[in-house]
Amino acid sequence: MKPATTSGATTEPTVLDAKGLAWDPELEARFAESAHRILADLVGGGAALGWVEPPSRDEVAELLGHVVSAVQAGDAALRAAYLDRRLVGLGYWLRYARPTHRPHADLEKVAVAAAVHGRGVGRALTTALIADAREAGIEVLTLDARGDNAHALSLYRSLGFTEYGLLPRFVAVGEQRYDKVFYMLDFRQYG
Repeated sequence: MKPATTSGATTEPTVLDAKGLAWDPELEARFAESAHRILADLVGGGAALGWVEPPSRDEVAELLGHVVSAVQAGDAALRAAYLDRRLVGLGYWLRYARPTHRPHADLEKVAVAAAVHGRGVGRALTTALIADAREAGIEVLTLDARGDNAHALSLYRSLGFTEYGLLPRFVAVGEQRYDKVFYMLDFRQYG
């Protein structure tokens, strides 16, 4: 289905999985650079994405290479959100590596360009990643977030995630300390 448009501009994101991204050589070629730009801009603005300083292009390329390899092995899902063929967000989950935790996965990153915050991109990405987890047979999808990231925490709760723990003042950014909050989405059916 084609996203709705207003005066030629897309109003809803197109969310591609790793295979869909690979089918468009132009988008695939620009993906790492565009992802770097989004992540570096967000971290530079203080976003809680796991870096204190904006990541380098090489760090982002290495991270994406790892995620794509895991996708190919069936141990991850990657999603990219586009508006008018411009990358505006990305997210991924990775299956836990420990053998006793293999039925589960961690939603490790959802990042949306600041210019499109509030336009449903994060919801579209997260919804697609949840669907990917269900399809892959994931039993429990976990995530952690910085406690002051109110918009993200609200989004996760609205999509069915529940809080299962908190580490007070655990995340260190310079002299600042933030809570680390743990959420889970349990797909298991109990009789």
